[in-house]
Amino acid sequence: MSGEISRRTFLRGTMAGAVVIAGFDASLRSWVSAAEIDRATALAEDFPSFDGMLLLDDASRAAAADDFGHLVHRQPLAVLKPGSVSDVVKLVQFARRNNIEVAARGQAHSTQGQSQVEAGVVVDMSTLATVHEINPTNALVDGGTRWLDLVTQTIPQGLTPPTLVDFLELTVGGTLSLGGIGSQAFRFGPNVDNVLELQVVTGEGELVTCSATNNVALFDAARSGLGQFGLIVRARVRLIPAPPNARLYHAFYSSLPAFLSDTETLIDDGRFDTVQGFAVPDGAGGWLFQLETAKYFSPGNEPNDASLLSGLAFNPGTQTAQDMTYFDYLNRLAPLIAFLRQIGVWDLPHPWVNLFVPAANAQTLIGETLATLTVDDVGQGPILIYPFNRELFRAPFFRVPDSRHFFVFSLLRNAVPPTPERVAQLIAANRALFERATMLGGKRYPFDSVPMTKHDWQKHYQPLWGKFVSAKRHFDPDEILTPGQGIF
Repeated sequence: MSGEISRRTFLRGTMAGAVVIAGFDASLRSWVSAAEIDRATALAEDFPSFDGMLLLDDASRAAAADDFGHLVHRQPLAVLKPGSVSDVVKLVQFARRNNIEVAARGQAHSTQGQSQVEAGVVVDMSTLATVHEINPTNALVDGGTRWLDLVTQTIPQGLTPPTLVDFLELTVGGTLSLGGIGSQAFRFGPNVDNVLELQVVTGEGELVTCSATNNVALFDAARSGLGQFGLIVRARVRLIPAPPNARLYHAFYSSLPAFLSDTETLIDDGRFDTVQGFAVPDGAGGWLFQLETAKYFSPGNEPNDASLLSGLAFNPGTQTAQDMTYFDYLNRLAPLIAFLRQIGVWDLPHPWVNLFVPAANAQTLIGETLATLTVDDVGQGPILIYPFNRELFRAPFFRVPDSRHFFVFSLLRNAVPPTPERVAQLIAANRALFERATMLGGKRYPFDSVPMTKHDWQKHYQPLWGKFVSAKRHFDPDEILTPGQGIF
């Protein structure tokens, strides 16, 4: 039996407190640790050998049964910490043969259990986080690489991805599975439209390289595919020259129509390199609207503030400007996030709602919502209002409104008090807001906390629902991948 253990085990080191799986009991459909292998009744003969570790201990499984939302807790039976892309391939192949569900977990910044899997296996992508190559036009990175780690290496070389998410601790693979938006997306499009090539482990356990010219069907399915067709294990992302500096501007509006109109003007005329906005309390029970923009520059060629701000209808005297390095601009949320972690807000339940709304109906939806919303309804969390150009959103499964301009309207709620009753109230409010948004031609950005029915998902993907279903049947015919979204 010791030879059998050696054949089946894959431990290449030690991990304090971890229980490492050495086999699979096919009759009981349960994982077997090395200590239990003598008691196993029918060890699966095809259990693979891994470069990393497949873990069975309570701590590893509990960590994988949580995410940033802290609302849903689905307990996996095991957690894979892959030591190679090959580990992911072998796990998915074994899981398919044994009807075991699998989900990939990056930084688990979803809020409704999207990266969790009940009684299956979670692939912890944090151990696949190598930047393999940087050249003048692109970078080849593992799916578990954080954007922060990528730009830390590219910026000293004068390079940057065109679009970056505001929170740089997200992973490349997780972002590309969803879509990826940020302050530059109005100009360059989302992250999924700035990736040149993907390596994907499909639900059939095949490692496939795909791009706009090679295995195009998988490329179109995997981008914004919510993990339904394959796990993104490597990506070649586009790079462009990085500016040395950024001047960050803020200005405030009392009028929502004026704020929305100006942001649309700015994404059309392109005078700024970044455009985004927020609703903030005015101190008297109402709301102000904060415009945040940036202009990139080189020393000696500073922006002309008067020219950049001319013609905008913000409240006079509320404008400010601050110079910083380009990296500090990209990582501008880091001090705030460190503070939120320090005071415990990061650990509160986060029943977020993130909706895309056509520009023509943005004033209606945002105005109606804010008219009855208080700071307590978001638990002091931020309210985002970002404008985008529809023509730059080309990945077919990244569902956004069919209008020339659209906005993301996000209530990044903290549940205060953090009770089940309060969470339930906020999720019900999210559902009501989602229904109102869809009536106005809106779409959901699906890493948030909105209960969805099968009919909702069909409507979300129309007129591409048939293609979505066909891609699922082709690339994940046994439906083992990423069940946490609840689509199928």
